[in-house]
Amino acid sequence: MLGLQSGFITRVKEKNPSAVGTHCILHRDVLNVAIKLVNFIKAGALNSRLFTLLCKDMESEHEALLFHTNVQWLSKGNMLGRLYELREEVAIFLDLQHKTDLHDKFMSEGFLLSLAYLVDTFEALDAVNLKLQGKNIIIIMHHDIIRAFLAKLDLWKSRVQNGNTACFSNLDSALSNKHLEPEFKKQIITHLTDLKAEFIRYFPDIDEKREAWKFIRNPFHCDVADISEEVQEEFLELKFNSTAEEDFKELDLETFWIKYLPVYPLISRQALRILTMFGSTYLCEAAFSILVAAKTKYRNRLKNVEGDLRCAISGIRPRIQHLVAQKQCQASH
Repeated sequence: MLGLQSGFITRVKEKNPSAVGTHCILHRDVLNVAIKLVNFIKAGALNSRLFTLLCKDMESEHEALLFHTNVQWLSKGNMLGRLYELREEVAIFLDLQHKTDLHDKFMSEGFLLSLAYLVDTFEALDAVNLKLQGKNIIIIMHHDIIRAFLAKLDLWKSRVQNGNTACFSNLDSALSNKHLEPEFKKQIITHLTDLKAEFIRYFPDIDEKREAWKFIRNPFHCDVADISEEVQEEFLELKFNSTAEEDFKELDLETFWIKYLPVYPLISRQALRILTMFGSTYLCEAAFSILVAAKTKYRNRLKNVEGDLRCAISGIRPRIQHLVAQKQCQASH
């Protein structure tokens, strides 16, 4: 299972246009206009300095917009969030620069509402993205996070159907009369439906794996019928082992199954085979980031980076004092 990227919504449209309805053209157009606005202000050094001075004069919380890049997970969501926070400053700047077409489109109520909805949606996707990253997250946790997000999509859709936008904080505050127009409500509902369908397509076995891995999560609350026949007898021995049940309450999953591997090898191997799976590319990408940081232009002749990389990515802390104590500062003549 790969980690999601913050551009997940737009990639649905790019990869498979038929997977979403024509309503997504609205969100896609809003995203394109947002990118165009940021490029207009940030691409030129003069515009960038003038916008910074404007933000300083208005005592804004931020003084610059953010670029995005498709190879960084959270950049697009951060870019939209910063643009929405500085929407008043952007509107004034566009007016001062006589960009009437962009100003009118940006300040229209429909555009700001759609932008607020996109900001909220990308924030939710970014939050899921961060939860999927980390060194000590097993694939079972990944499945739980995805299933929780799918349930949230159903909750949000039911709330929007009732006219409740509390789950989208920016959109809720942007609605002046707290009332969704029927067409905009329909667009949001359809978009959430398609977003869930794309998640299910991206993770097709999300529910099947939950049932298959039930014995790993808690073998003492699992039926023998849910276990494959070749390990059922061994599973029953484990299930009625009171000592193992007490250990299960105190140990984490990996430690528990490793401890009982010599006693119940068949079922423990099945559990450990799942627990040792890589659920995301986080460790690989983290190693590449460390490599980029280590091999800078000042160390461009560094050829053998294995030692540096091993020290940087290892979770074992070196005993510096012990190593130093074993070294003689100056050899005797």
